[in-house]
Amino acid sequence: MRKKLELEAIIGLEVHVQLKTKSKMFCCCNNRDDQPPNSAICPICTGQPGTLPLPNQQAIDWAVMTALALGCQINQESKFDRKNYFYPDLPKGYQISQYDKPFGFSGTLRLPIDGQEKTFRIHRLHLEEDAGKLIHPTGADYSLVDLNRAGTPLMEIVSEPDFRTPAEAKAYVQELQLIMRYLGVSDADMEKGHLRCDANVSLRPKGESQLYPKSEVKNMNSFKAIERALAFEIERQRGLWEDGSAPTTGSTRGWNESTQKTEDQRTKEKAADYRYFPEPDIPPIIISDEHVATLREGTKALPSDVRRRLREMYGLDEKNADGLVHDPGLEKYFEEVVTEFRGYMESAGSPDSARRDWEATKSRRSQSIANWLLNRISTEHRGEHGLPVPATDIGRMLWMLDQGEINAPASTQIYEAMIKTKKGPHALMQELGLEQMSDTGAISQAVQEVMANNKKVVADVKTGKTAAMQFLVGQVMKATKGKANPTVVQAAVKKALEQ
Repeated sequence: MRKKLELEAIIGLEVHVQLKTKSKMFCCCNNRDDQPPNSAICPICTGQPGTLPLPNQQAIDWAVMTALALGCQINQESKFDRKNYFYPDLPKGYQISQYDKPFGFSGTLRLPIDGQEKTFRIHRLHLEEDAGKLIHPTGADYSLVDLNRAGTPLMEIVSEPDFRTPAEAKAYVQELQLIMRYLGVSDADMEKGHLRCDANVSLRPKGESQLYPKSEVKNMNSFKAIERALAFEIERQRGLWEDGSAPTTGSTRGWNESTQKTEDQRTKEKAADYRYFPEPDIPPIIISDEHVATLREGTKALPSDVRRRLREMYGLDEKNADGLVHDPGLEKYFEEVVTEFRGYMESAGSPDSARRDWEATKSRRSQSIANWLLNRISTEHRGEHGLPVPATDIGRMLWMLDQGEINAPASTQIYEAMIKTKKGPHALMQELGLEQMSDTGAISQAVQEVMANNKKVVADVKTGKTAAMQFLVGQVMKATKGKANPTVVQAAVKKALEQ
């Protein structure tokens, strides 16, 4: 019989980020992932005898800049090391990495988790070269090796074991993805392997500080996979603890998307197994104070800063601020639309009264604008040139919506028409006959006709089935071809039912 234990999960993450430099880490080969197999290779990245590596300055700069963005201390005298192991996709028999002098160490990342800010420590950030790629044809008894990826600049960000739930780990990796995109150092697309995550998972009795043997979980290729794999591994280890057979050695396990389980791969290596020693062909990397200061300038607009500014300047709630932060293009567009919207406010009255009105209503109005953009502007509406409708037109249309000239369904119709015709919102409102009907007399007449044609629904509402009232509201909107003011319709239906 299993013994129930109060256990907590201890999770540490190793996130690998493929940098989008033009060339590879130690040679001049093209660093693109859309090339035919084994076409972007040379004697250096395939490990031919007599070749010498040449470090990529851009990759080093981006690693230091990312370390600064994560609040790391910088090793201003760093070095590269050889990490020795054999694998078919590692032609040299060793990987050029960093051992005891990474570019960054002792950083932090603060995240909003369940309404409160949590701090997760970053142990180190180092730079290395990626290995090649093994391809396993279905049903074949052989594997293929593509060395295009060999030598690609790879940044590894190692956290402290500060995560207690799969949700925290997922949120951390999502925030790292955002930071990489804001800094412009990587596309960080998990599906394309630009961002990969391994997790070290162990359990311990609550209240203890001791760390127990951990399992390294690999092959987590999506945010959903991170959450599911960690949840499975935690429950797997919990079962071992409760059966009295807690893990005594470290292991490496892979997440199987088909079975939704982690599967044993091999025992986990220790640093000594890799026989690290300094890379003899690359001198120490010296980073001056002046260069660090220059790189720090590139870390000014980070997701956390933008999130804070949106909440403070516009009064957005956490959901809308986060939605805009996850889409930098839409966030900039939002601010342009708000500027246009405020311009129409000022044109409707004096600048002073418009400013007072904005301060009194900015949270409500900004929330409405953000909601509209996040709900209506989908990725399929964007071409290679970005958003399809100028912010000036969206600002005007949302001002018309705010002032009751059109209703929400009409705003969607006008937006779709603006994409196709490139005409302005006011002209389209008139052309499509979408001006909102606020004539209470006409609306009341429509209500009476709808109620006369739906006597059973009216009876249901009067016997307590209040949800049926929305059917009547919908029928009135249909009768007025969607032009009626929904608020006025709601009030008119309610009044008619009370009579």
